[in-house]
Amino acid sequence: MQQSDNAIIREVQFENALFLPELVRLLREGHTVTLPLRGVSMRPFLEDDRDKALLALPKQLHIGDAVLAEIFKGVYVLHRIVAIDEAKDVVTLRGDGNLVIEQCRQRDVVGIALGFYRKGRATLDATDGWKWRLYSALWMRLFPVRRYLLYIYRKLCVRK
Repeated sequence: MQQSDNAIIREVQFENALFLPELVRLLREGHTVTLPLRGVSMRPFLEDDRDKALLALPKQLHIGDAVLAEIFKGVYVLHRIVAIDEAKDVVTLRGDGNLVIEQCRQRDVVGIALGFYRKGRATLDATDGWKWRLYSALWMRLFPVRRYLLYIYRKLCVRK
């Protein structure tokens, strides 16, 4: 528990099955939400239990967007859009730390990342900023060698 400017900030944890439907409801009401990140699928730049995503209801989807999507009933992922097939209503997703893809319908994309709070910082790395756009373009083009880069990252940088 922390105290900040006479306000008490309390952090609580919920199971995803309880938390994510409520988060989706808030997004659909037009709120922005901050989601603590869990999992390693967006490595090497976003880490489990360290970083947070600022999400909003998506207005338009583009290749390269980081989105929260329901890929199966009750199963959500925060991954990057790698393809959109408007005719078939299919969005193809891949986590930055993944080699495999997932697919969903456009209406199953429930949130879009406006930015990320990384490494405990209080300042947002906005997804429309030069830093994120440069990283995204470079990382997406490196897909053919991503497996090797992720292996090196895990061996050199990930503490067990």
